[in-house]
Amino acid sequence: MSSTTTIHGLLLAAVLAAVVPTEAHANDDSFSGKGPAAIQLGDRPFYLIDGMDDSPLKSRLMSCRKGPFKRTDFSIGHRGAALRFPEHTKESYEAGARQGAGIVECDVTFTRDGQLVCRHAENDLHTTTNILATPLASTCIKPFTPAVLDANGNVVTPASAECRASALTLAEFKSLTGKMDAFNRAARTVGEYLGGTASWRTDLYTGRGTLMSFRESIELNQRLGVKHTPELKGGDPATIAQVFGSQENYALAFAAELRNARVRPRDVWPQSFNVEDVFTWLDKTEYGGQAVYLLDYNASNDGIVIQPPYDQMPRADYFRMLKQRGVRIIAPPIPALLSIDGSGRIVPSQLAKDLKGWGFDIITWTIERSDLRKGAAATPGNPTYYFDFDPNNRAIKKDSDLYKALDVLAREVKILGIFSDWPATVTYYANCMGLK
Repeated sequence: MSSTTTIHGLLLAAVLAAVVPTEAHANDDSFSGKGPAAIQLGDRPFYLIDGMDDSPLKSRLMSCRKGPFKRTDFSIGHRGAALRFPEHTKESYEAGARQGAGIVECDVTFTRDGQLVCRHAENDLHTTTNILATPLASTCIKPFTPAVLDANGNVVTPASAECRASALTLAEFKSLTGKMDAFNRAARTVGEYLGGTASWRTDLYTGRGTLMSFRESIELNQRLGVKHTPELKGGDPATIAQVFGSQENYALAFAAELRNARVRPRDVWPQSFNVEDVFTWLDKTEYGGQAVYLLDYNASNDGIVIQPPYDQMPRADYFRMLKQRGVRIIAPPIPALLSIDGSGRIVPSQLAKDLKGWGFDIITWTIERSDLRKGAAATPGNPTYYFDFDPNNRAIKKDSDLYKALDVLAREVKILGIFSDWPATVTYYANCMGLK
């Protein structure tokens, strides 16, 4: 073989190698979110870690900068990746998967024709979609009403509207486009009302916002290689009764969707704030073993919220009853699980200690859902609910300090996982600390 032939052969081989996948990479679907090469953490985790004060935790996190990073069930995509993508859209779910979330959430509500869909509430279409700018605005139970402003432009009465998924058919629902969950209280027009996105979020990724049914979200998760944690949302009781017959039937329809999609019980963590839904899944479906009972939290009195009639029971008795009924996983929000000690250090709360003592596993919510650039202390227009365990900025003084809270939740509270509006932040930590 001549040297010219050899050179031509080498060039041809190089070209083919560039355009034809080798056997080792033929099944690596990076765009779909499958395979190690698909995990893309972007700049944010590195930015946050760079901003931390010097500490053993920072040193540990800095040591992991080169990865490798893989998918982890500790990182749960809260409504997908809702910090920057319209929540509960195909684009948001895909972003969460690419950021290494091992589990992605669809909040489940319903349409007029009894179809289950992904929205945070039955009645949030006016703030999470473009419905008011479409002919379907005529279905809204409260039409857009402009704000009333005084002579100085101050809001006297905020702009308002209310639009429900349960007023639409599935086809009508899917014709809408998702947007960042926000509205402009001072709006005088529909166009103004559809704005209002907080400065620490973005509208950069709202060019597409593909709404999804619950079944489509399950199928997307399966294609992306992630697991499921759907939450059955409450709604207007009369409408639920009209569409499903009862709350129990609504919960059973939710389980049937998982079953029909052949979701294995070990791959799903169904959630509800309504403990009766959890009991239904325990008693009447195969999906109760990993059912998650969500606990709400009242920041004004630093207390968890328990639904009637169980709110009349002593707290310890209530949780012992849950344990006896088979509930294994409790999910309170972050501020219910953390506190600040006398030295200004973040520590587990009494509730966190009690739940572990009673034998429960814990999941918590939600990190990356607060603007912490000026610390955890709430300021006008910027409530920091998820970090209000530190109202005086003793520990959480800047956004980078969120890793201090995450570290205590992981190492001392020993949570199973945490919801995040930007899963990459948690994925980085979990990989660095060897969490699965």
